[in-house]
Order: sequence, then structure tokens, then C-alpha cells
Amino acid sequence: MTERSVTHATFTIERIYNAPPARVFAAWASAEAKARWFAGDGEGWETGKLELDFRVGGHERVTSRQKGGTAHTYNATYQDIVPGERIVICYDMHLDKIRISVSLATVQLKPQGKGTKLTFTEQGAFLDGYDNVKSREEGTKGLLNSLGRTLERETPAH
Repeated sequence: MTERSVTHATFTIERIYNAPPARVFAAWASAEAKARWFAGDGEGWETGKLELDFRVGGHERVTSRQKGGTAHTYNATYQDIVPGERIVICYDMHLDKIRISVSLATVQLKPQGKGTKLTFTEQGAFLDGYDNVKSREEGTKGLLNSLGRTLERETPAH
């Protein structure tokens, strides 16, 4: 049996994107748009269908795995949405059937020049030693970098 434990931690990541807040917000707001950047970036990951009901009280779910590896499942509920400004999500992560964390994540968007400053803050409870704040922060940085690459590809040049 695994020894039971919980570690609480918070991290914040900031990114500047060369796209207006409405465009950055839209990348989070539909399954089609979010699937282009969210669950892996094609680098050795197999991703299932992203299910997304983007509204307060709505849910999001996706499972991905490294080829032949353990399933990583993300289950989220939207707690607050202010179009173009803020998204608050409560989510848990599973490795196969084992819950490894429960988190509250906030995405804030602010205009910065012709672009957007995104501030992502996560408050996590990491369970039973299966996950930790350092690996979650690194994984989130990878996702936000993927979002940036997607925005660069899809934002028209002026």
C-alpha cells in the first residue's frame, strides 16, 4: 500500500503573446481551438478526444499518454469565466485510475501593447507522492509554450 500524503504548493507562470486578449481567450474556449495546443504537442504523445463544455459549471476532459505509456487524465470544472479576461478551473489529474492531484488554476489575460500578458496561477494538492509541483509547473510551461506556437501560426501578420 502507498503511504498517504499531501503536499500543497502554488506556482505562477507569465507569458506575453503577440495576439490580442480576445484571440488568446478564444484558444481556451472551444474544443477545436484548445485541442490544437493543449494535450501534448505531437512530441511522442497520443491524445484522445478533448471534451469541453466551456461555461461556468461546464466540464472538460482529455486523456493522453506517451506511446505505450500510462494514461494521464485531466478532469476539469469551470468555476468562473470572464470573456477576454479570466478563467478559473478546478481540476484533478489521474495516472490510469490513481488520482495524483487536485488543483485550482486561474488564467488571467491583460492587454500588453498589441499583445496579451497571460498569468497562470495554480494552487495544487499533490497526492501520495505521485506528482509534485516542479513537474506540474514544467508541464504547464510546455503547454503554454505550445499555446504560444499555435497563436503564432494562427495569428495573421499585420
